[in-house]
Amino acid sequence: MKVYIVGIGMDGRNTLTREGWKAVTEAELLIGAKRMLAPFAELGKETLCSYIPQEIAEALRSCGKDTAAVLMSGDCGFFSGTKKLLPLLGDYDTETVPGISAAAYLCAKTGISYEKMKFVSLHGQNGNIAVNVMMNEYCFFLLGGEMTAAGLCSRLAAYGLPEVTVHIGEELGYEGERIVSGTAGSLRDGSFGRLAAAVVYNPQFIGHIPSAVSDGSFIRGGIPMTKSEVRCIAAAKLDICSDSVVWDIGCGTGSVSVEAAYRCADGKVLAFDRNAEAAELTRKNAAAFGCDNIIVQEGECPAVLAGAEPPDKVFIGGSGGNMKDILEAVYRANPKADIAAAAVSLETLRDTAEAFGQYGAECEVTQIAVTRTERIGAHTMLRAQNPVFIISGRLS
Repeated sequence: MKVYIVGIGMDGRNTLTREGWKAVTEAELLIGAKRMLAPFAELGKETLCSYIPQEIAEALRSCGKDTAAVLMSGDCGFFSGTKKLLPLLGDYDTETVPGISAAAYLCAKTGISYEKMKFVSLHGQNGNIAVNVMMNEYCFFLLGGEMTAAGLCSRLAAYGLPEVTVHIGEELGYEGERIVSGTAGSLRDGSFGRLAAAVVYNPQFIGHIPSAVSDGSFIRGGIPMTKSEVRCIAAAKLDICSDSVVWDIGCGTGSVSVEAAYRCADGKVLAFDRNAEAAELTRKNAAAFGCDNIIVQEGECPAVLAGAEPPDKVFIGGSGGNMKDILEAVYRANPKADIAAAAVSLETLRDTAEAFGQYGAECEVTQIAVTRTERIGAHTMLRAQNPVFIISGRLS
């Protein structure tokens, strides 16, 4: 059986390639979502309305046809169901026919090059928006589901990015096509359809992963804060990946959460603190730094950790004397998680090392002593900061 997987472009008509049309006309059976099948109704082909890979694979096994075409929106290699379907079709002669993606189409319409663009799918999910815009000059967002174009603009405005330029394309390729451009702040109250995509331009993007962010850049309160040099080393010890799930336990002002959030722009930071002021400060700093991938939870550890998404990386900035119980919670969630804990007292250092020892794990201890300069009159003086121990390792 020959199975074509066809990217039909925007509408299946004007943006369908000649190769795609040939595959569709040769197929005895057409499979796809209702919107995908509609442009080909006049061909009189037998059709099956489905977009679920397992259902499609089962239908192909039982259809008794020699040729079939599975229709995919846009391009088969761009946020497409093709990725999940192909592994289920190992016994068939399959051919993937590329199409025009929503990104290529919208960028062509707006005259924007997409060679260095960050692509994010929000289709049916609530992903990271502001943090990606903070770190990239251009971002493309595939919308749909809960996140609308207006919602995207509202998120950007709420996280300190109201002036970035947003190009919104709705019903691309169809008669109702509309492309609207403006700032995120001006478009957040607009009315847009759910079949939409957006390109965001931020000329003030960061362009690097911030490390050792200046202490004075954070909103401060009466809550202790992990100083820049310490958080820089702690984040480096964790080797945070772009899609990591990070726990920041005892988040305080959220300074570590912010630096971790920039490192995992495709992941998330779960920030925990028992102090209401600390939790609120972390929320404020997350908004100020454009880190919408920080999720703050107020509560006592380790109880508040129960049920949280398992972490890949864990920073413990404050244990409240519950270090052993916290490490037990981490172990239950993911025994292979990388851990870095900060200790300013010998007692905390001892408790943390002993807690690692309970799992037969060795930990590395690094002592950091920072001295900063301070100008007093005509002289430059040295002011020593409190020494800090970083205890890092893995429990398994």
